[in-house]
Order: sequence, then C-alpha cells, then structure tokens
Amino acid sequence: MNLEHVCLKVAEITKEVLNFLKKEQEDFDNSKIEHKGKNDLVSYVDKQSEMLLVRRLKDILPEAGFITEEATISREEKKYTWIIDPLDGTTNYLHKMPLFSISVGLMSEGRIILGVVHEVNLNECFYAWEGGGAYLNGKRIFVNPNTSLESSLIATGFRYKQQDKTDAYFEIMYEFFKTTNGVRKLGSTAVDLAYVACGRLDGCFEYNLNSWDIAAGVLLVKEAGGIVTDFKGGNDFLSGKEVLACGKAYQEISTIVKQQWN
Repeated sequence: MNLEHVCLKVAEITKEVLNFLKKEQEDFDNSKIEHKGKNDLVSYVDKQSEMLLVRRLKDILPEAGFITEEATISREEKKYTWIIDPLDGTTNYLHKMPLFSISVGLMSEGRIILGVVHEVNLNECFYAWEGGGAYLNGKRIFVNPNTSLESSLIATGFRYKQQDKTDAYFEIMYEFFKTTNGVRKLGSTAVDLAYVACGRLDGCFEYNLNSWDIAAGVLLVKEAGGIVTDFKGGNDFLSGKEVLACGKAYQEISTIVKQQWN
C-alpha cells in the first residue's frame, strides 16, 4: 500500500466533510441536540458526517474495518481498520465556538499507520503516514524544540466520568499552573495533538479517552518528532484511555504527570 497516496486521498475526503459541517452550523437547530450522557452531546451532524466518511473511505480500502464514535457502522477490526471521530469538539460546534475537527486514523495490526486531523475553521489539514513525517497543508511540521518546563504551554481537557481520578487530575493541572507558561483547554483532543505536532503546544494530557479521540493525532506527534505515552510513561495510550503527548519538554512535563497520577 502506498501510504502517502492513501493519506492524501483521506485529506481530500475530510475537505468534503468540512464543507458539510460549516454549512450545517450556519442554521443549526439546537432542538436537534441529543445527550449520550452527562456533558456528552451529539447531533445529526456528527452522524451524517460519519456516514459520509465511512462511505468515502470504503472507496479507498473496501477490505478495511471501522471503529467509529457514533456507531453508524458495525465495529469490526480487520487487517486495516479506520478509526473515526467525525466531529471532535461537538460542544464547541454546537455553541458556535471556532475550534473543532475531523479525525481519521488507520490502524494495522495494532499500530496507527496513517492519521489526518482537519481543523475546520482555519481549514488546517494536519496529516502523517508511518515513516513519512507530519505535515500541515503540505508543509512539513515538527514539534517545538523547547526543553524548558517554565516556558512550556500545555493543553488539557475536562472529562466528567471516572470521578475517582478527579483529585489527581487537578493536582497535575495545579502543578502546571505554577510551573509553566500556561494551561489551555481548546475543546478538541485531536487539535491538541495536532498543535503539539506543529509546535504551538509543548504538550497535552487527558484521560478517559477513546481511541477515536487520539488515533490520528498520536501519529502526527510521533512523525513530527514528539513522544506519546500513557500517564505512567508506557505505551497503553490507544486503549488505556489516557494520553500524554509532548515535544522536547517531555522529560519535565512527564515527571509532573507521573508524580501525581497514582
């Protein structure tokens, strides 16, 4: 398989979905919002975007399986498996906040080999394929070379499940408030990872995640020269529901996370 060729095709498909998302947002009817759980929103836009992605991705790899957030197609892992979040940042989207994205990863035998994160409002398409580097709208990107915790900018997200971990999570944030240049919550984990990959952020961390939140983004970070682990420094980030992704400041950032997360 020519991964570069497939990756660029996926990037083109996300442009189609981008246009649909922007069009629907203009006149979105809030009465059509559904609640999957506390602070877990979904709409017909998420579902229709996912169906469009699935249909078009089948054209590229008819033999591939799918893992999708909205379950518009049966979950099935095969030799190649697409992992899709059709609208990462649904809450931002529904409140007309200008940051949300489309995330598509391709997994083969347990590892991510291709990833595309398309931030809709700035029309920034981040993409990477295994061994090929990471790119933003055609230009090669790299993580921030900064190694200092003091000058680092960190992103995170707030999850409302797994309440037993809340205290440890806020301890991590408190330490970063004291020791870094700032902590941000952007509202899209996929964008957080993409911003680490292109050097806008020095690191991001979040827990209680699903594979579709991070599949594409973790490959971006790795191919841009960064490090991705779980909170303990291991490799169980795709199924372990927690991710820490950093540029060159990984050592200092990860030390704080490891100390507080137990």
